[in-house]
Amino acid sequence: MASAATPCSTGCSIERTVNPADDPVPLSALQHWVYCPRQCALIHLEQAFDDNIHTARGNAVHKLVDTPGYEFRSGVKVERSLPLWSDRLGLIGKADLVEFHPDGAVYPVEFKHGRMRQKTHDDIQLAAQAMCLEDMLGRPVPLGAIYHASSHRRREVAITPALRELVVQTADAIRAMLSAGTLPPPVFDARCRECSLKDICQSEALTATTTQRALRAHLFDPED
Repeated sequence: MASAATPCSTGCSIERTVNPADDPVPLSALQHWVYCPRQCALIHLEQAFDDNIHTARGNAVHKLVDTPGYEFRSGVKVERSLPLWSDRLGLIGKADLVEFHPDGAVYPVEFKHGRMRQKTHDDIQLAAQAMCLEDMLGRPVPLGAIYHASSHRRREVAITPALRELVVQTADAIRAMLSAGTLPPPVFDARCRECSLKDICQSEALTATTTQRALRAHLFDPED
């Protein structure tokens, strides 16, 4: 087990201990978990996946940056589909786009379909990319951006201490789930409408069954 501290632009540090024998957690899993732990488990534990209109749109957006390579724009080096990792944090994945500015600033950009809006499950993936870049390059990455394709606009995200801690806590939760090999229970709510795995998950049917079972258990309880 190795312990280390995560640097941050504000001078904070997050003590971290990761077992090097554990498989690294994919950066995309952090987004999946924050959106829905059961969705994350279906994808990364059960290896289940299906497409819908939302995933198809996401795939179309990512085709803009899926081919590895680089170019220079106004003195800024722009790397596409850049592999990322942190042995210390136990994370692995890739960044859609990373800008390397002449002043030394490093600026990751994550591409998302849809209109510009703040979503923690998007921000955590960007924060994890920034933390990997810090470990790889030995320099702070205090800012990044989400590019929202439908709005054709960037939304800048500060990589705050709270967001960094959420990355660590979420990665720990994912490791625990993968180690236990157990699917989290279903939760049927508004998130399910946009989820491509709703037919596989069966959240509506399973939560209805659980509710009916609970009601039957108290059907003949005496009234007060």
